[in-house]
Amino acid sequence: MVSLPVYDRTGAEVGQVEIDPAQLAPRISKQLMHDAVVMYQANRRQGSAKTKSRSEVSGTTKKMYRQKGTGNARAGSRRSGIRRGGGHIFAIRPRDYHYHLPKKAVRLATRMAVASRITDDEVTLIDQLQFTEPKTREMAAILKALGIDGQTLLVAVETHDTNVYKSVRNLPGVTILPVSDLNALDVLRPRRMLMTRSALLAFRDRVAANGRVTSGSEPEGEAAAPADVPNDDGTAAAGPPDHDAGTSANAPDEEPAAGAPGGGTE
Repeated sequence: MVSLPVYDRTGAEVGQVEIDPAQLAPRISKQLMHDAVVMYQANRRQGSAKTKSRSEVSGTTKKMYRQKGTGNARAGSRRSGIRRGGGHIFAIRPRDYHYHLPKKAVRLATRMAVASRITDDEVTLIDQLQFTEPKTREMAAILKALGIDGQTLLVAVETHDTNVYKSVRNLPGVTILPVSDLNALDVLRPRRMLMTRSALLAFRDRVAANGRVTSGSEPEGEAAAPADVPNDDGTAAAGPPDHDAGTSANAPDEEPAAGAPGGGTE
């Protein structure tokens, strides 16, 4: 059990929150979190890099000089990849780097990322975060009072608030997300997390209630999840389905029959 102090906007401690990281993730697998982060980074690649092969560069295909008698190498076309201005021998082609981990693995990685942040004392709690109008200066003053300014930071709130979002977006190195949109990459990339009390409790309660936290951050075209997520030793780990973050919509346990109410996609 971890006791997290709760601060107000001035940096004064106003309470405590008791939370057990094991409620979010029974264990922390660095390999699984690494795999999820690499997947998100790969899916962000454009894959538009391209170089020219010898068939695409300009230049004559005539043999440069006769085969024998010059004392030089037996040279062919000026477009050869071993010559200056020639084509690339193994030319780079545009490609798609996208791939998808199982849904259960992606969701469990998000839970592990949040649990590891709490265990490593890298989460700061604030009682509430509200603005009557967008004020970046006020948000910067709050971060300074909490002692977390000047470093990369993820602000996690319970629900999207336009005033809070606009107050945060112009701060360098600071991002803001509702807890329903968290994923392993966004949680692990910054140095610290700032969470409202309600956001942390909402994340914990939703995980404890039904084992899922839905999100719009999961890669497109996610394939169906396998039965279990493997342990570190390669054996299957049986357990309830883990649905944390990274999904684009709430996925029901059973799909309704065709023509039945609710059978359409969201």
